[in-house]
Order: sequence, then structure tokens, then C-alpha cells
Amino acid sequence: MVLRYHLLCALAGALALATLPAQTPPTMKMTTPIPPSITTPDSVDSPIGTLKFTDGFPDDATVQKVYDNLDFMRGVQAFMSGMPGASLAAMRTGFQKLGVINGTILIYQDRLDSKSLFLTGNTDSVYFSTWLNLKDGPLVIESPPNVLAFVDDSWFQYVTDIGNAGRDKGKGGKYLVLPPGYKGEVPQGYLVAQSRTYNLWLMGRGFPVNGDIKPAVESLKKNLRIYPLTQSKNPPETKFINGSGVELNTVHSNDFGFFEELNEVVQEEPSEALDPERLGLFASIGIEKGKPFAPDARMTKILTEAAAVGNATSRAILFRTRMKEAHFYPDSAWVTTFAGGYEFLSQPGVRNLDARTMFHYYATGITPAMAIKMVGVGSQYAAAFVDSQGKPLDGSKTYKIHLPPNIPAQNFWSFVVYDNQTRSMLQTDQQFPSIGSQKKDIVVNPDTSVDVWFGPAAPAGHESNWVQTIPGKGWNVLLRLYGPLQPWFDKTWKPGEFELVN
Repeated sequence: MVLRYHLLCALAGALALATLPAQTPPTMKMTTPIPPSITTPDSVDSPIGTLKFTDGFPDDATVQKVYDNLDFMRGVQAFMSGMPGASLAAMRTGFQKLGVINGTILIYQDRLDSKSLFLTGNTDSVYFSTWLNLKDGPLVIESPPNVLAFVDDSWFQYVTDIGNAGRDKGKGGKYLVLPPGYKGEVPQGYLVAQSRTYNLWLMGRGFPVNGDIKPAVESLKKNLRIYPLTQSKNPPETKFINGSGVELNTVHSNDFGFFEELNEVVQEEPSEALDPERLGLFASIGIEKGKPFAPDARMTKILTEAAAVGNATSRAILFRTRMKEAHFYPDSAWVTTFAGGYEFLSQPGVRNLDARTMFHYYATGITPAMAIKMVGVGSQYAAAFVDSQGKPLDGSKTYKIHLPPNIPAQNFWSFVVYDNQTRSMLQTDQQFPSIGSQKKDIVVNPDTSVDVWFGPAAPAGHESNWVQTIPGKGWNVLLRLYGPLQPWFDKTWKPGEFELVN
């Protein structure tokens, strides 16, 4: 009973002290005026709640709030900054399920259709792709003629172009890809590329001949070879898997699974392959090379919420970009996903973070050939997410767009329609949700201009120039120009806007 009495007295005393005003420190010999801007009030109202301090020292509740918020902020930033790695981790997962690695190549010999989930894939060329692994040493890639291909490392960093935009200039050649830190002999006769990571992604396109894709398929199967340098005197057979019509997911997660995909890359690749700042960011949320990624319940909850906000932020950056430099023209829907070029630089040495997020959330493939001015070579891209009134493109409505005369594409041009959710091809009743100059029955106006309709049903009389959309589904579109010509670069030619048809 006595003990209980003393405890109650102690508690009452503590409560009384807690309610007393903070003591004003006396003026000392060395006291100088302290600017209020460098001090912290005893109570601060903030977006994460009221933060309390005793002469600048945070109380326990404040410490918990700010650490939860710090982990959350770093989780959101890791989502957007780690997207290049997570995207290719998802790509590898999809490829491995099909056995597509090194000497086995995925080829879309009947063209890529909407059953395969690829970020902004296209239907117009013959895609070929594989996952490369350099753990056992250098790999040789024998390139066919007249292809547009590239190799990116596990962090989506550019390694080399192959084919028309590569050092073989589209004539075909032997490339030798070296693993990180390779010290062995490099034989003569190869176009050498050095990788910073052990895992890489090869992606390429073969082109139709007079609208026929068979010559491209035959050339790829005859000439494309991938094998270890150690077997160069007697290369093994290269195997091909037809991916046309195959259900395949290569898109990264937008939930907690994103961080697991990111962890795969951190664990497998040399730390030297990425900048210390981003690796430090990942380490701050528990993703660190050589250590298990095993967040507790608190951290799992925070990262799950961070993925949700990171995903929402990425969608805002993509669909409603505030980057003025991303717009091709004033008051137009058309934007580039390569703001700042393929390295996303706002000026030399300064990364445009929103530009990097915008691209990697929407697309795949880092190469100068898709970003820099190469008249008549490579490709150029323009994306649109809204109509002429700035409203999201609606699958239940019908739109018309006009492409003025002399469309500046030396090889061909096309539109492909994508699902806003997956950023992959819109899955409609049409096998190929696209249209372009290679479509045999497309109607071209006498002045070489073209009108195209997008909507849930074909407008009467315009069936040949129509792409189907789905009521209840939002969509977006990419305009591709292969072999872009000067009027595209100097902007003397401009595509029309998406006009609502009543």
C-alpha cells in the first residue's frame, strides 16, 4: 500500500513538471543573439503531425514519426530511382520462363501482338530478344545485316548499338561483349563492347521488305548467332523460340514486389556498376549487396505504401508531365519520352529525374539511336495521352487525327495503341492494335496526308484507317517514325491532335 502511494506521488510530480513552462536559460558571458531561423520551436505543426521538442531535442513520438516518414520518402524515391533495374529484373523473369538466355533467342516471327505484355512494344517489325549472362566470360554476338538492335546492362545503361545504328553500319558484324573487370585476351576482328554488369538485355528489330516480314525472319535465323568466346572456333547452334501469340509478362511490379525485383539486381551485380548515391538509397531501406532483404512488419508496411505513392507519382509524371522540355510543340499533346536524351540530362552532369522516371515507367530500351538526331537512320517517337482539349483519351469515344502530307519517315511510320494500366498493347478484338504505312489497305489521301480514327467501332467508310479501343479503358498512343527525316527534327512537319468525333 505504501509503495503504491509513493508511485502515485512520483507520477503526479512528473505530470506537474511536464506542464511547467520551459525554463528560460540565463544570459551567460558568451551569450550572443541567436537567429530564430536556426532554432527549433518546442512544437511544430507539420504534414506528418505535431512534432515536439525540448530545447531542440525531439521526444519519442516525434522520433518515431520522422523515422517512419524518412523510410517512406526513401522508399518512394527508391521506387522511382530503382525502376530501370526492377524493369529489367521483370524482363528477365519473363524470359527465363521461356528459356530465353544466351544461345536461345525469342523471335516474334509472326510479329508481336497484344498477348505479350511489353512496355510499349510495337507490331511493325520483327522483334528478336534474349537475356545475356557474362558470368562464364565474354559472349560473341554475330549481327545480321539491316537490323536495329542494342544491348543494355542490368541497370538499363547503354552498352552498344548493333546493326544500322551500330559500328557495323547495318552490314552485319561480330560483336564481343566483355564482362565487368575482364582481364583476359581480346582477340582481333571483333567490335568490342564493355559491360558494367554480368546480366544484359539484347533487343532488336528486323524490317519487312515491301511489307513482307518473311525475309527479315529468314535473315535473322540464318545470321544471328550468340555464343561464348571460348567456343568461337566451333559455335553451338543458336536456338529460336517463336514468341508470337505467347502470353508473357515482362512488366515490373507496382506493389511491394517491386522492391524484391530491385533487390535481385543489387545482389547479382557489382556495386561499381551503379552510382553510390542510388546504392546508398537502396541500402537505407534494407536493399544492400551481400545482405538479405528481410524487412520487418513495420518496414514492409512502409514500403508497400511507398510503392503505391511511387507508382502514383510515376503515373502523374508520365500522363500529366510538368516538364516543358518534354513537349514537342506549344499547346499540343505530343511529348517525347527522351527529355534530356538517352541519358536524361537537363544540362551536362545534371540528371533530369522526372525524365528518367517518365521513360522507364513507360518504355524500355536505352540507345542514342532512339533519342539523338540521325536523319534517315534509327527511329523517333512521340507519345500522346490526351486529346486536343487536354482530356484523357477515352476508349468509349471516337477520335480522328490528321497526319499532314509528306510524313517524314524514310522507312515507315506507325501508330500503336497502349493500355494506360499496363503501358503494353491494348488488348482488343484486333490482334494488332496499330496502323501505319505498312498496312496494305490503308487509305492515303491524294496529297499523301493520312487520316486515322480511334474508337470502339469503325466509322462507316473508314474501316481501313481505324484502330479499335475499349469502352471503360483509358489508352495512349505512340507515333513512330523509322528513318526520320529532317522535317521531323526542324519541326516543319507536325502531326495533328486527337479530335473528338461526335
